Amino acid sequence: MFWRFFIFFILVTVIELYFLQAIKTFVQDFSEGKKKIVLWLAYGLAFYNIAIAVTSLFHPVPEWDPKFRYVAAAGLILVVCKLFGISFLLIDDVIRLFKWLYQLVFVKAQATEHINENGISRIKFLSQLAVTFTVIPAVSFLYGMIKGAYKFRVHKAEVSSLDLPEAFHGFKIVQISDIHLGSFLDNSPVIKAFDIVMQQKADLILFTGDLVNNVAEETNGFLEQLKSLNAPHGVFSVLGNHDYGDYVSWPTEEAKKANLDAIKKVHSDSGWKLMMNEHVAIDKNGEKIALLGIENWGANMHFPKYGKMKEAYSGAEQYPFKILMSHDPSHWDKQVRTEYPDIDLTLSGHTHGMQFGIEIPGFKWSPVQYLYKQWAGLYKQENQHLYVNRGLGFLGYPGRVGIWPEITVIELKKG
Repeated sequence: MFWRFFIFFILVTVIELYFLQAIKTFVQDFSEGKKKIVLWLAYGLAFYNIAIAVTSLFHPVPEWDPKFRYVAAAGLILVVCKLFGISFLLIDDVIRLFKWLYQLVFVKAQATEHINENGISRIKFLSQLAVTFTVIPAVSFLYGMIKGAYKFRVHKAEVSSLDLPEAFHGFKIVQISDIHLGSFLDNSPVIKAFDIVMQQKADLILFTGDLVNNVAEETNGFLEQLKSLNAPHGVFSVLGNHDYGDYVSWPTEEAKKANLDAIKKVHSDSGWKLMMNEHVAIDKNGEKIALLGIENWGANMHFPKYGKMKEAYSGAEQYPFKILMSHDPSHWDKQVRTEYPDIDLTLSGHTHGMQFGIEIPGFKWSPVQYLYKQWAGLYKQENQHLYVNRGLGFLGYPGRVGIWPEITVIELKKG
């Protein structure tokens, strides 16, 4: 782990030094006063970002204070944007290096002359490109932190099935996922989001995992908001990969188990029924459907497989329509569709849509699609449906750009 962060520190340092050279070239025609302001700002940001990298060497990121995470994230976003910006300079330097080597070997007399003749104007132009393509994405990502993380959107979908009992025609389910309470600085965003949830007047509310980032203490101060969710047929939940505390170095296994037990207690204290590899019957006017909920089961990227479908499914065969809550959408292709073809609807989250992408009518893209085949919205294969919620909260980058936080409303239809 130390070496990983040490490499990160070296990378950040190199990026900052390289970008400073671009800034010096960029401001060479500025007045002395403006030049000093820009350079002092550039040096200050470079020092700050390197300090963050040093901090990550000696203090594990999961243990950072949430407020410091915000400030640190802003700096690290700038580092990423600088890396993108200086790519123009890097590519040009590689080309120039090969040209210089070629000229050194084959046309020695022209090598220095070529660089002196063309170097300055080209470097200035590329430095301007580097600064421009650093600032534009940086502004977008900073907007994502200030506004984008809280642009809660309601996504509506219909799921039709001939197996659905008549009594459930028009039955409304609200799904939320990936709240990640530890990422919020206060409870006001959660209050806003849950108000929108309650405005949907759902028959059933389902939460598909990742209540916290890592530890149960992140739920402190949020219990009243969690308790505010209610629906005629109840509120049900499952665990996500972050709820198990797998990304924290615990002093003992007992401490890790105590943390998980505390998170489970938050679910029950909130009035939510936590589904641990089990199923329940949802009854309406004497007709019933099955709701199954399993622990986290991931097929991608070595996520743990805590879920036990056999236990959850056992006894559910009798119900004509079945809904499964499973946090990780990769579970659908890997096991649900192949082994349980009568699971009509699976609800997942987990991907967050990578909190970055483009969604416009007729077009949807995010880098996460190269990791997850199903990553946002409704999918259908034969008679089975999967809905992947984009997540209510955020993790890592404390913001969202293009992929806004989601509250899902699913209406069941007979037919």
